[in-house]
Amino acid sequence: MTSTRTLIRHALLVDGTGTPPRPADVLLDGATIAAVTAPGAVTTPVATEVDATGLVLTPGFIDVHSHADNAPFLADDDISKVAQGVTTEVVGNCGFSLAPCLPAHAEDLASMSARVFPPIPWAWRTFADYLAATDAAGYVTNTAPLVGHNALRLAVLGFAGRPATDAEVAAMGDLLDEALAAGAFGLSSGLAYPPGIFSGSDELAALARHLPADRPYVSHVRSEGALLTDALDEALAVGRGSGRAVHVSHLKVAGRRQWGSMPRVLDLLDRARAEGLDVRQDVYPYTASSTMLTATLPPWMHEGGRDAALARLCDPAALERLRTDIANDDRSWENPVLGAGWEGVVIAAAPRLPEVEGCSLSAIAEARGLDPFAALVAVLREVELEASMVVHSMHEDDLDAVLRHPATMIGSDGLPPGGGGKPHPRMYGTFPRVLARYARDRGVLDLSAAVRRMTSLPAAAFGLHDRGVVAPGYAADLVALRLDDLADRATYDHPTRQPDGIAWVRVNGDLRVAEGRYLPGRSGRRLTPR
Repeated sequence: MTSTRTLIRHALLVDGTGTPPRPADVLLDGATIAAVTAPGAVTTPVATEVDATGLVLTPGFIDVHSHADNAPFLADDDISKVAQGVTTEVVGNCGFSLAPCLPAHAEDLASMSARVFPPIPWAWRTFADYLAATDAAGYVTNTAPLVGHNALRLAVLGFAGRPATDAEVAAMGDLLDEALAAGAFGLSSGLAYPPGIFSGSDELAALARHLPADRPYVSHVRSEGALLTDALDEALAVGRGSGRAVHVSHLKVAGRRQWGSMPRVLDLLDRARAEGLDVRQDVYPYTASSTMLTATLPPWMHEGGRDAALARLCDPAALERLRTDIANDDRSWENPVLGAGWEGVVIAAAPRLPEVEGCSLSAIAEARGLDPFAALVAVLREVELEASMVVHSMHEDDLDAVLRHPATMIGSDGLPPGGGGKPHPRMYGTFPRVLARYARDRGVLDLSAAVRRMTSLPAAAFGLHDRGVVAPGYAADLVALRLDDLADRATYDHPTRQPDGIAWVRVNGDLRVAEGRYLPGRSGRRLTPR
């Protein structure tokens, strides 16, 4: 039968393995790649032929660091990733999965999630329940979920600002086991955020030992600034203590005082690899980060959860302590204000206060006749902690160094879709930006290496066994590029612009993007570990 067969002719194939580009024809049989041949070698009849003359054909891109856990529940399809060639997303990063959500602390998970996620239809308890809900809603892209340490800790301890007891670690381990059995690909942590900020490395290693041998511990480490090497040492200790692979999320050097230190950081990770530890990292191609606005607060402000934090923001004694902590870096926590300056912290989304979106804390302070600290406190009160920010705190030389490293993968770290405001442009531009700015224009890495970082390398790292390579038997996730025209168009002022140069995108064989136009349909699948 020929009804499901599609022949893509005359492409310049970059197959994801890192080998040089070559002319090829690619035969699809429904959702699977049936053959990859020299041009003209396929002579049997097919239902559809696609002329790819002048196009670069690659595997669909794999976003290893996504926060689109809520995308299935949106009324409108989330096109931010598929429009840039992403066909698979690893979600549940930075310790923030949307399950488990147990009754005793369900309000804590909901209040924490509300700081970055739009409204969530909380109708589940276990991880399996959550996956059943997303399966029923459907996926635009393929999804590989992680379970978050913060979600596990909230389910057992809430916002308790202390180490977990042995019994509590065991309870978290039981929840982790359930999530892994349900289909989680690994465990993520977000140690710069509550409640993970209150945990210790022994707790993390004990949980990581629950992971099957081939599933990774993925960490937003405790510090990405002055204490970065200490934070990486902790992540490596978790790997050594558990015998599991360690994946460092969005590796960066944040804060002006640390600029230029990335070569030493990479050397630290390479020494661990030389010892035999399986260590990976991902990066996004921008010198600004983005997260919840409450990350400007030190750990003690978060104890007890949302209501306790809001009460402290109205307590003169607590505010005086907070002002001192932000102004004077005692190296006990990640302080984004000192790393970027008040002018470098920009409100991204604040649904309760949209007039401040796109404004820096220094600009808000000037407009309100306040000092910047008072402006931060005022915004946090008015939005009831529910706001995100963009933080300009990195240097491109350090970014270049990470991109060149052969163990680096690409992740957007795009915040949850549907939040409005002015999100970081990485949500819409990451993958074209790597290929256009850093490979084609600046030569930081070549085209084949860049494609490998976003296809076969992450597929192998996360156990996505039939993704990431254009070869017979692999899924028909494909991207066709007009390389000369390729450009990310999303900016900090206009962050939701779609890229140029994406000729088309296929998800499991279905055409979902054509010449920059999204063709509605949820062709993605939830992937499952072997």
